Amino acid sequence: MDVYRPIGIAIAGLGFREKVHLPALRGCPNTEPVAVWHPCKRYIESMNGSEGLECYTDFDELLQDPRVEGIVIATPPASRFELAKAALNANKHILLDSPICLRTDQIQQLQRSALSKKLSIGVDLEYRAIPIFQQLAQLIHNGVLGNSYLIKLDWLMGSRISTYAPSNWYSQENECEGIIGNLGIHSFDLLHWLIGPLHSIAALKKTIVPLRPISAFPDKKAFVKTEDIALLQLELKGLSEINIAANLNLSSVTQEGRGFWAEFYGNESTLIIGGEKQNDSVHSFGLWMAPKGHSFRLLPTDPSLSFDLTWNDSRVAPVSRIQDWWAISIRSGQPMVPGLGEGYWSQKAFELAQIAAKTEQRQYLF
Repeated sequence: MDVYRPIGIAIAGLGFREKVHLPALRGCPNTEPVAVWHPCKRYIESMNGSEGLECYTDFDELLQDPRVEGIVIATPPASRFELAKAALNANKHILLDSPICLRTDQIQQLQRSALSKKLSIGVDLEYRAIPIFQQLAQLIHNGVLGNSYLIKLDWLMGSRISTYAPSNWYSQENECEGIIGNLGIHSFDLLHWLIGPLHSIAALKKTIVPLRPISAFPDKKAFVKTEDIALLQLELKGLSEINIAANLNLSSVTQEGRGFWAEFYGNESTLIIGGEKQNDSVHSFGLWMAPKGHSFRLLPTDPSLSFDLTWNDSRVAPVSRIQDWWAISIRSGQPMVPGLGEGYWSQKAFELAQIAAKTEQRQYLF
């Protein structure tokens, strides 16, 4: 591989993620988008040539394109595992959109295949790439909390509050399963990264909008089989012998929800991170710290962690940073972080949360 030229990347699955992954790839100095795949011929024909990309409706043909060295898989969940297997068999590197929506046994199968073929698989857990979360991680990992003992995380959104929001894969069982499979996956990864691995979990989940219109037949409605609200109680393994209590409140149907806020309590200080703009997790967030015996103060941002390039759409910059880490992993042959290892633990927490909610019994990982 010529390390001085950008790596040729294809995007599998468009729609919503076309607005994020495509500009992110173009903004990343180590990647170059060269092709797209979508199973709908009409969709591909509508964009064919408009972005200067080769367009495919046959995934096998895409895999035979010699310019494609890696593939961003950003399809709805049901097809991701088979697409990922096919890509690995064709010796293509993979970046899985998040949530990855694979069973833990499927993740392990992909891990074995990638290791045997020396291919890089990244997972777009983009909160790890946001500067203010990286600053938070540095503080926590440097021990400013002392012995951490309590975490409270609220992620209260309104993206599904309208009863006119259509039924889609988000509403279907076994495909990502509602708010836990979306915001929960990112929450689990953040806590694992910042604090430590999951020890146990209890869960309560509720569906607030039980019927939603079917996109192709707006006058008909389908039953929603997934939750809009989840209340989760976790125990995490930290550095001390005492497990850390964490309380997560997740919602996609919150009227004027306050967005993302997380509080980290330790015997030496308290940290709070959050922002009330639901559609901007980059520019609108703040980080506050209160050392023991002192009041909270807003911490200045660390310029060394800032993005080199930003977009009006705040989702693009962290995804572009993840893509750059992936490209570096491809070139160096070093493992990608976040990769399937990180994705595995988030998915395991998701699976245990579903069991806990169904059985009304706390589930233990260790």
